[in-house]
Amino acid sequence: MFTGIVEELGSVVALVRPDGPAGADATSGTDAVAPDAVLTVAGPLATSDARPGDSIAVDGVCLTVTSVADGAFVAEVMPETLRRTSLGGLVPGARVNLERALPANGRLGGHVVQGHVDGVAVLVRRTPGPRWDDLEFSAPAALTRYVAEKGSVALSGVSLTVTWVSDDGFGVSLIPTTLAATTLGRLVPGDSVNVEVDVLAKYVERLMANGIAR
Repeated sequence: MFTGIVEELGSVVALVRPDGPAGADATSGTDAVAPDAVLTVAGPLATSDARPGDSIAVDGVCLTVTSVADGAFVAEVMPETLRRTSLGGLVPGARVNLERALPANGRLGGHVVQGHVDGVAVLVRRTPGPRWDDLEFSAPAALTRYVAEKGSVALSGVSLTVTWVSDDGFGVSLIPTTLAATTLGRLVPGDSVNVEVDVLAKYVERLMANGIAR
């Protein structure tokens, strides 16, 4: 698990799709399933003690390290991950938020983050304050139903407190440290972020649905 406390900004070295780009299925005429990808990211801190099999969150997405060399790590990205997240749009040189998995004796500085992204939200408006920025995101109701005012949400791997929520969006405020230390400080309207809602909300909904069914 992770905590949503970004440790460093990494840099994308390459995103390679071994089976070629996604496209139309010639036999059915429908969109083909997005192929998998191999992602290479440079991050001296993240790779300082990384070994194959370790987990590193890249923009909030939990990925398994397959190899480490020269201050960079390689991870395979499955089609489901490419469908659910913004990782498929990464290009060489892009900056990404990196966090290593939480050790058993580590501090839970943010909130419980699994690295299992639920979907994406789009930045609609950015309002600078004296020492902070207020960000407004649009998101589908399938995501906002799990978001609560003053609750926690992970945006591209950053643990944040929700300032307000509606059926089609929500807001957060970023302190100077978050603006400087994460990719959220560079977002402009139209940019997408990976969203992981509080896992407790999903389990509560599931348990209640099963109880009603019985």
